[in-house]
Amino acid sequence: MRQPPIVTADLYDVHHAGLSVCELQFRSFGGNLSFFGPCATLATLEDHTPVLAALQQPGNGRVLVIDGQGSLRIGLMGDRLAKFGADNGWAGVVMNGVIRDSLGMENLDLGVKALGTTARRGWASFAATNDVPLTIGSATFRPGDWVYADVDCVIVSRTELDLAVTPAAPLSYPDPQQ
Repeated sequence: MRQPPIVTADLYDVHHAGLSVCELQFRSFGGNLSFFGPCATLATLEDHTPVLAALQQPGNGRVLVIDGQGSLRIGLMGDRLAKFGADNGWAGVVMNGVIRDSLGMENLDLGVKALGTTARRGWASFAATNDVPLTIGSATFRPGDWVYADVDCVIVSRTELDLAVTPAAPLSYPDPQQ
């Protein structure tokens, strides 16, 4: 189910007092360039199996926030796992780590934010922790918080934001063609 597009800068302008801004510079993947929903959390290191287990569960419009400890070595999600997420109703995935098979995610009804990509997958199992607060890029993500993401940024709020409220006057920029 496609969500209405959001703009994190506009949401920040209106709701800045109650938001945290994730300072990591994510790349955007998946078919949805903006997404939002209640937060579910997962911490793992270089092991995709906990991500698979989470995405096989009903997402109910949630956003899975994964702390992969910033590892750039092993992809924690590929196109097959992303398809599970899309098929099971997850709105998106925010990953402090990398993915693989990014082109296979382009047409999926899922937003994905990750640090980058790799071809490498993991072969070892590591311990994982679900449903705990995670601090990533100076922002704390707690289960049940609301996560909002677009091509620019990821922000988190303790409560759901009113998406109908936007800045009073949109900025206009000169047409570079003139």
